[in-house]
Amino acid sequence: MKKLTITALAVLLVINSFTARAQTQDQMKAWTNYMTPGDVHKMIAKWDGKWKEDVTMWMQPGASPMKSTSTCVNKMVMGGRYQQSTHSGTMMGKPFEGQGTLAYDNARKMLISTWIDNMGTGIMYMEGTWDDASKSATLKGKTVDPSTGKDMDVKQIFTVMNDNSQKLEMFMDQDGQEFKTMEILFTRAK
Repeated sequence: MKKLTITALAVLLVINSFTARAQTQDQMKAWTNYMTPGDVHKMIAKWDGKWKEDVTMWMQPGASPMKSTSTCVNKMVMGGRYQQSTHSGTMMGKPFEGQGTLAYDNARKMLISTWIDNMGTGIMYMEGTWDDASKSATLKGKTVDPSTGKDMDVKQIFTVMNDNSQKLEMFMDQDGQEFKTMEILFTRAK
């Protein structure tokens, strides 16, 4: 009886070690897949470089547009895992600087975007998906409405028109209605 119990425990120990090893191997594979830049990262890297921005803004629905120009420099960072964008120019007659980060989360199969600038003190966070057919990404998220201090829904549609032209459209929710607040036409600097 004692030998049978010891043999059973030994078999269970061996089975458990194989199971733990398999889980560890699966976990390692998952981490490797998660951390390895893939095709979407390579696509994003093609957007690296300096871009000229023609910016059109609307402060509220039906308002006259305000126009300005700025520049953007995109650069892949952290071994090609993220794209950092640095923007500078003028907006509403004041110096403007902004910084964005674009990521593609391999595990969630999602684009993630963060944005900060000198026109506020918060961080805008959005996520969405890439559509190969339209060569565009639609990202949705939240930012604060400074006039109320509450979160406001935001949406961004980013379209690659060709290797040297892109368009970003920004929408915000005001009183339950979505309206276009900004359009940026990007032209690759030569």
